Amino acid sequence: MMDVSPLKDWLGLIALLISVGSSVVLFLKSDAKRAAVTISDHDKRIQRLEDEMRHMPDKETVHKLQLDLTEMKGQMSTMVKSSEATERATRRVEDFLMSKAA
Repeated sequence: MMDVSPLKDWLGLIALLISVGSSVVLFLKSDAKRAAVTISDHDKRIQRLEDEMRHMPDKETVHKLQLDLTEMKGQMSTMVKSSEATERATRRVEDFLMSKAA
């Protein structure tokens, strides 16, 4: 008959190594799954930001808007001065007509 006691020792060691190895593999896989979920979440967030940024004006557009607003301010200033001059002329005509009526 064959002595199986050395074989038992080796089988116990192999079972221990398989157990530890499977624990390590499961641990690494769970980290990989968490990393994949995190990457997926980041990808979704980046995609949302890119979608929002597409609708935002770029640097050139903002600069053009600033120039247009400056031009509009100048035109409004000219219109206010013209309106004030028209108001003064209207008052003078009104004063003249009131003085002639009296």
